[in-house]
Amino acid sequence: MNIAAAMPGAALAPIDVSRPELYEGEGWQEPFRQLRAQCPIQYVPDSAFGPYWSVTTHKPIVHIEALPRIFSSSWEHGGIALPGSVGEPMENELRTPMFIAMDPPQHTAQRRTIAPSFGPSEVAAMKREVQQRTAEVLDSLPIGEAFNWTDRVSIELTTGMLAKLFDFPWEQRHKLTYWSDMGGNVELMKDPDGMARRNAALFEMGAAFAELWQHKAANPGKDLISVMLRSDAMSHMSQEEFIGNLILLIVGGNDTTRNSMSAFAWGLHQFPQERAKLEADPALIPNAVQELIRWQTPLAHMRRTVMEDTELDGAQMKKGDKVALWYISANRDETVFDRPDEVIIDRENARRHLSFGYGIHRCVGARVAELQLTTLLEEMAKRRLRANVVEEPERVATCFVHGYKRVMVELSHY
Repeated sequence: MNIAAAMPGAALAPIDVSRPELYEGEGWQEPFRQLRAQCPIQYVPDSAFGPYWSVTTHKPIVHIEALPRIFSSSWEHGGIALPGSVGEPMENELRTPMFIAMDPPQHTAQRRTIAPSFGPSEVAAMKREVQQRTAEVLDSLPIGEAFNWTDRVSIELTTGMLAKLFDFPWEQRHKLTYWSDMGGNVELMKDPDGMARRNAALFEMGAAFAELWQHKAANPGKDLISVMLRSDAMSHMSQEEFIGNLILLIVGGNDTTRNSMSAFAWGLHQFPQERAKLEADPALIPNAVQELIRWQTPLAHMRRTVMEDTELDGAQMKKGDKVALWYISANRDETVFDRPDEVIIDRENARRHLSFGYGIHRCVGARVAELQLTTLLEEMAKRRLRANVVEEPERVATCFVHGYKRVMVELSHY
């Protein structure tokens, strides 16, 4: 059935949902609601990132994710975010190969190298240390005094986890947060000057990790750098590929988890009846974690590039077209999730969220993110702590990382 032609809004004027002000002001819900209802697959001929297809409902996103041969993730065609150019690189555009921005078979080989570090037994072995660090952070916080939850809890816990995974110098772990912010900031990729600033930060990161790489070559361990060194698929990476995979692991391991941790404070503050339900029954924590990840959607979109002319639900996509898969909208799809704008901690199908992606590119570190979030909620419950948000959060102004700069809270006991 030609859904686009059958929908009364097929002629809906293009809505550019890549505009940063939609995310800074949390005004994205209504335009996405309109697109889902009237034109789930829409061509946007003009944006700061050039023309692109906007895909806003759950089913076609899953369909596209299952066809990597037709819808490419490759860095050679611009990669996984809207800014990347399809043809020749723009001035100062740094194309960084990384396994999430590769197609099979290259993607398969590199993912196989990293994936065992995030397997069930490996993640279970991390539990005790994650509990210990989470307890230390929570016990250092003031009661009844306002502080920035994003800085003191979300960033501290996620950056600490990254430092442990890489065996990165502990006293320099704040650099991981800075590099993550620069790597995930697609706004910097709109012009050559912004790209030059981003490149400088990423080359600084590359130099620091190259030094760590040399150290691990002589003193191997169980960390991710040592795992890369021991693999055929990743031991001889170019500088660009090395930087690319670092961006992937750092942004993937930092921004996503930290913004879901901030959503724990902000989301439950907005739905106090759900918070009370969780406080009364800690057995709901694992499902609550999935629901918070769905409700927040820490990465708003992933991008694909069309490799051959194709038709999807009436949309005629041409070879070379950019396609934005709006996870942030699919996770609010009314045909999949009842009352999708609400946090419902015992939602039966919370795990159907697309925050970790779908198919061959599903987030390799999903279990680690779930472990960190579950542990945070468990340790808060043990202490009967509640985070009360005291002012409107300050958000990140970008269509890629959907997150928070500041969530001011006061802790109380319940």
